[in-house]
Amino acid sequence: MESKMAYNLDVMPNYSYVFEFENEFQPNKHRQWMTENWTVAFYYVGLYMAFIFGGQYYMQKRPRFELRRTLMVWNSALAAFSIMGACRTLPEFYHVLRNHGLYHSICVPSFIEVDRVSGFWTYMFVLSKLPELGDTVFIVLRKKPLIFLHWYHHITVLLYTWYSFTEYTSSARWFVVMNYCVHSVMYSYFALVSMGKYPPRFISMIITGLQLTQMIVGCAINIWAHNYVATAPPNSCHISQINIKLSMAMYFSYFVLFAQFFYKAYLAPKTGKKAKVEPPLSEVPIAKKVEFNGFPRQRNGVVAH
Repeated sequence: MESKMAYNLDVMPNYSYVFEFENEFQPNKHRQWMTENWTVAFYYVGLYMAFIFGGQYYMQKRPRFELRRTLMVWNSALAAFSIMGACRTLPEFYHVLRNHGLYHSICVPSFIEVDRVSGFWTYMFVLSKLPELGDTVFIVLRKKPLIFLHWYHHITVLLYTWYSFTEYTSSARWFVVMNYCVHSVMYSYFALVSMGKYPPRFISMIITGLQLTQMIVGCAINIWAHNYVATAPPNSCHISQINIKLSMAMYFSYFVLFAQFFYKAYLAPKTGKKAKVEPPLSEVPIAKKVEFNGFPRQRNGVVAH
């Protein structure tokens, strides 16, 4: 009750139902664990990089794995998780923006300290960045092209989110909700393709556009955070300067890489045979060839990255 009064949260988000595991979430307990163990993420990153280069070397002279059913289950599970996360964090995000404004949404970590539903799914978001490294496993074992953006994104997000949870970084409210929403669409798209359903090409263009928008908003939130920290009373905006700098560098680098990918994939003049693309960061099977007027033709396919 004291926390709620301190943050002046006179109206809490209207959840139609709160699960028992959400209600039992203890943020300080998990923050302590993360504070003591977040650097373990560097070991995971080391193993991840070793798998990438070692795995690609190992697979050079070996036939690729199909793993189509496994990939279908994997993408479907991540899609379901992201949709659930978006549904459980959006109410708090909307409530704060509507009733308490932009400053609160950026500077007050009530989404972790007060709201147990949002707090639980924020913690799940942070932890999920470790199993999401599995996206790359499919690319390596299926001998698909692995672009820099893919593994750079996975590594930096893992390290940043684990570190940020130790600080209860308040601006993470924006980052968590945006990422859940974009991943809901992205992994649903991947799940459809892995099932053999091929949406129109403009869908992948929209998803990459959403990813670009996410990076632009992320940069804007960090600029606002910097201004709030500089002008607000000391310790009233719950973001460290080092966190703002790390987040800004991360989001800006993502923007540059995603913009480069967007241009090459959708805007740059195509030389030779046209290639259809998918949004980066995961891998889906290429469509099977079908006969068209006696000639092989790729049916609304995608090229994995």
